[in-house]
Amino acid sequence: MTFNPHTKEDRQAMLAATGLASIEALFGAIPDDVRFPELNLPTPLSEQEAYRRLAELSSRNLNALENPSFLGAGSYTHYVPAAVQQITFRGEF
Repeated sequence: MTFNPHTKEDRQAMLAATGLASIEALFGAIPDDVRFPELNLPTPLSEQEAYRRLAELSSRNLNALENPSFLGAGSYTHYVPAAVQQITFRGEF
């Protein structure tokens, strides 16, 4: 079942706005041999199957939790006393 949100009247109004008589005329500039090519697609997957497949593919990538990362250039989370923040809010500083 194909979902098409446009009614026949919607399509006619859009064709009238473009000055075309039919949907075929809209795609007339596209050669027939490339208009609807046969696609060699894998079989569809359910949401769970797609999630598992994507998780398996992403597990091949390196990640910062399991490998050294030098991002941040030595800047690490550290404790900053509340007084420092209050002082930096002061206009004279």
